[in-house]
Amino acid sequence: MEVYLDNSATTRALPQVAELVTKVMCEEYGNPSSMHRKGVEAEQYLRYARETLAGILKVQTKEIFFTSGGTEADNLALIGCAMANRRQGNHMITTQVEHPAVLQTMLYLESQGFQVTYLPVDAWGRISLQDLENAIRPETILVSVMHTNNEVGALQPIAEAGALIKRKNPRILFHVDAVQGFGKFRILPRRMQIDLLSVSSHKIHGPKGVGFLYVGERVKIQPIVHGGGQQKNMRSGTENVPGIAGMAKAAELIYAHLGEDVQRLYELKEFFVDRIGQVEGIRVNGIPEEGCRATAPHVVSVSVAGIRSEVMLHALEEKGIYVSAGSACASNKPQTSATLKAMKLPRELWDSTIRFSFSVYTTREEIDYTLSVMYDMIPMLRKYTRR
Repeated sequence: MEVYLDNSATTRALPQVAELVTKVMCEEYGNPSSMHRKGVEAEQYLRYARETLAGILKVQTKEIFFTSGGTEADNLALIGCAMANRRQGNHMITTQVEHPAVLQTMLYLESQGFQVTYLPVDAWGRISLQDLENAIRPETILVSVMHTNNEVGALQPIAEAGALIKRKNPRILFHVDAVQGFGKFRILPRRMQIDLLSVSSHKIHGPKGVGFLYVGERVKIQPIVHGGGQQKNMRSGTENVPGIAGMAKAAELIYAHLGEDVQRLYELKEFFVDRIGQVEGIRVNGIPEEGCRATAPHVVSVSVAGIRSEVMLHALEEKGIYVSAGSACASNKPQTSATLKAMKLPRELWDSTIRFSFSVYTTREEIDYTLSVMYDMIPMLRKYTRR
């Protein structure tokens, strides 16, 4: 039996998405900048995608800009806004538990003379609104807070943060990395006072190598990719039409059944957390007193005392179960998780943590099989594994 439980790393494309991508690649393959019929056909797919995505977010089509994925969207938001608003101030705020696409970009901006405040989190990975308010300065130009943590599934108080930021200073821009949250939650930028929102296709059963950035029409931002002037000079380069069409189709399908799919994911997560938590020496990370439904529906972080995550990962792989050792986004080499450190997880568990992440394809049978394997495997591995 093969069980794929690494859906926070990437997801299997929906059949309708794969079919559409193939059609656009092989039949309607024109360059959308071309003036002939093939180009017009390609441009129509871009229009369909903008209308679909803007409709889901309840924003304007002109506020959607296609990128190569979440990393580029984060870079465009942070670097583009930092450079465009430098005269207003040089201070930015983010959290200690962001994805490397944000944290590494902030480090780059620090090297360019910007100052960055990194907000701490509590034991469940959540920031304090009071800390956020205290961090805002007269020279603050942007705040970046992820919607859903990719390692432990922590949810940040985005709507409350947006209201706080705008109350303190309406000119401060609010960026949200929604790579893990889009497709699991209804995210409405205008209502939540979000100025910039990053999304990636391959986390929602779309193709890899494509994403988008929502940019509010009043946001002052500079492009970071220059060339032929596509997308109103905001992001030059011939658009990835098959990928963009596939991303929009995936979003359309996911949001058509969002409520029932998320409900089923929460039920699977609650069952898994309850059963795995009964094993001696197991710690489930990031679940507050309010329970699983105060977290993302698809991510479970588990620390297995006495067993290194790499050992556990490959032992599960031998049984056909695919999981991740923390985040799979930074590299394929193990490294200490900034998120687990920020949550003050005991040091001895840093290298003993694995992540299970579910999708619409995940079944109860797969969860039962995984639990059965782990019940048998953990005592054996603890007996023979030397740390």
